[in-house]
Amino acid sequence: MKRDVLTALAAHTKHKTACATVTNVHSGAQMLLLEAGESSETGDLQLTEAQKTAVLRRIAADKSGLDGDLFVRVYAPPARLVIIGAVHIAQFLAPMAKLAGFDVTVIDPREAFVRSGSLSGVSAIVAWPDEGLNGVKPDTRTAIVTLTHDPKLDDPALIAALRSPAFYIGALGSKKNHAKRLERLEAEGFSADDLGRINGPVGLAINAQSPAEIAISIMAQVIEKLRMEAA
Repeated sequence: MKRDVLTALAAHTKHKTACATVTNVHSGAQMLLLEAGESSETGDLQLTEAQKTAVLRRIAADKSGLDGDLFVRVYAPPARLVIIGAVHIAQFLAPMAKLAGFDVTVIDPREAFVRSGSLSGVSAIVAWPDEGLNGVKPDTRTAIVTLTHDPKLDDPALIAALRSPAFYIGALGSKKNHAKRLERLEAEGFSADDLGRINGPVGLAINAQSPAEIAISIMAQVIEKLRMEAA
């Protein structure tokens, strides 16, 4: 790898920026493309718009490979799942997400809930959800799920989530409760398109009953959305 590309790659991976090195296998020309579609301003390779689109698709899918004369090596940080509420479902959802390769963070202002043994080993932030999310800084590889059923906790989290580029936002609750939630968020100034980003009731419709089954439905929907974004 060329020195200038390697230096830029090291800097961006340190800050957990998804990116890819792109190398012409015939000429050896090389460049670094960032997740947002920006060049790192290093290297000696120029891409057409079609080539750039193909590389960005690979970055989104976290899938290295050969596209014609170009070898694309993707460097993507793990996708993240931020769980609002250290509740019973979180005790199943957090380990499932970790097994699926996600970095998991639980946010809850109730320290006794966060420090319970059932969530030991999971990164936790004892703070109000909006404050916690401000520290997490959700990006395009972040999913956010609210589980508390308490508008005092869920609503600030959803407001912060909607103002972020998170690829997935989900909220636990019945259809009736979700409708009321949307009314409250609409009063905060969010548009119908904004509110359409919220998956509520959260999870795939598999008639889940137990906390473990609900966690499975949520994780399946998060993964589905992640892979759809990459398609």
